[in-house]
Amino acid sequence: MLNSFLFAWFVPTDQAMTAKKKISRDLSTEEKIKKAALKLFTKKGYAATRTRDISAEAGINLALLNYYFRSKEKLFELVMTEILQNFFTGIKQIFNDEETSVEEKVKIFVARYTALLKKQPELPLFIFQEIRLNPDRLAARMGVRQVFSSFFFIQLERVMVEKEIHDIHPIHYIMNMIGMCVFPFIGAPLFRHALGLSDKRYKELMDERVELIPIWMQATMKKGQRRR
Repeated sequence: MLNSFLFAWFVPTDQAMTAKKKISRDLSTEEKIKKAALKLFTKKGYAATRTRDISAEAGINLALLNYYFRSKEKLFELVMTEILQNFFTGIKQIFNDEETSVEEKVKIFVARYTALLKKQPELPLFIFQEIRLNPDRLAARMGVRQVFSSFFFIQLERVMVEKEIHDIHPIHYIMNMIGMCVFPFIGAPLFRHALGLSDKRYKELMDERVELIPIWMQATMKKGQRRR
């Protein structure tokens, strides 16, 4: 009797095994869809990507895609939000590292942010759309406020006091750093067209900026600098 009870408790029934397999299939299908969507959003852009394209890339029928994700917009939002959350988690770790200097943090930030934007060129447009439509939701999801209470922000304030930079708010430094990383990707189609640059050459310019931006940022922290 006891053996039968223990067997029933510890050995999965056919019903339990079937349910477990279904959950595994569900997770596998969802991940396939997200992976396919990310690939196509990155390659073709949001507007040019159809749900039919995503289902074909994932190897499933369109009805199943619609079952998991009700619309292309919802899928795009989920995929990009996951990328942002992972990115901001890494950024918060960088900014709260008490062993690295301001200059070292800037170099790491610029390198990682540029690498991310090269892989996900649609990301800046998604961020700006979210900022415009749902700024509170974006801030809450990404933990943006934590950046301004990070050790990096404290370091900036200390450096500015040491260098007698009294009338410039540290937020300008962070705005400049992010802007120099992001804007070239937002304006990429215009710059490539106006200057006749190939995608390969433009990516090379972005790689050059990984070295240049920290130099430019350091130049903004000259001793005794003031607003004119």
